[in-house]
Amino acid sequence: MSDRPEATVVLELEEGYRFRADLGLPGVPPLVLDEPPPLGEGAGPDAARVLAAAVGDCLSASALFCLRKARVEVRGMRTEVSVSFARNEQGRLRIGGIGVRMRPEVAPGDVGRIRRCLEIFEDFCVVTQSVRGGIDVRVEVEPVAVEGEVA
Repeated sequence: MSDRPEATVVLELEEGYRFRADLGLPGVPPLVLDEPPPLGEGAGPDAARVLAAAVGDCLSASALFCLRKARVEVRGMRTEVSVSFARNEQGRLRIGGIGVRMRPEVAPGDVGRIRRCLEIFEDFCVVTQSVRGGIDVRVEVEPVAVEGEVA
């Protein structure tokens, strides 16, 4: 049994391959999804980009939670997620892998203190650990030491 309620997203076809996704969150506008040309018009992200964003966001939030809990002052964070494609045995296009590069910005004195978070944060990311059942996800973290105050 989960302590988190079920999430429901409703997709409605607009035209062509463009869908409007109601995320079921009050005050949050729908998300437009579309396939890139030549199939769609690229009027919004495609499913692979949304999956990449979900993996990147989940990992970033998990790392941020751990770092803040460890009282590490995070001054910024940039996460880049790349999706590679491959063909399966039947020649169908699939996501072959996801690469994640995270760059948390921390005070120079905190760079050495983040080791424990880097060892455990991935295990707490619901999306990434679920996706790893079928897709290879590689994560690289490069802490960046920055001087000064939090923005």
